[in-house]
Amino acid sequence: MTTQRPTTPSIAAHPAWGVTAALLGLTAVALGAIAAHAIAEAQAAQALERASLYQLIHALAILYATGLPGKAALLARSLLLIGIVLFCGSIELKYLFSMAQATAVAPTGGVALMLGWLMLGVSALTRRASKV
Repeated sequence: MTTQRPTTPSIAAHPAWGVTAALLGLTAVALGAIAAHAIAEAQAAQALERASLYQLIHALAILYATGLPGKAALLARSLLLIGIVLFCGSIELKYLFSMAQATAVAPTGGVALMLGWLMLGVSALTRRASKV
């Protein structure tokens, strides 16, 4: 008697999301290095370091969610990407390119990040419910 193993979703199923997460991670590390070594103003350096940390953490969350099936996981990835662009991106624009008004969208980005995490939880619950 042979039993079939359930298929595990992989990043190979969503290569564009994997590449996106990798690029976000790469740019987060680069931004952290810029903040640590090329930004003289302490407040700007601290803000950029925090933005790079948030970007890196959420890039990893996107990478994780890339291996998950379903609409909730897709929505989680999308919300996390939107959140990174709006939250982290607005901080980066403010301090790297002197665009003070850019951070007006940061709260929307923060909400998108929180909703992304919520959708990761929903994805976990729906996967669990389908296995029971």
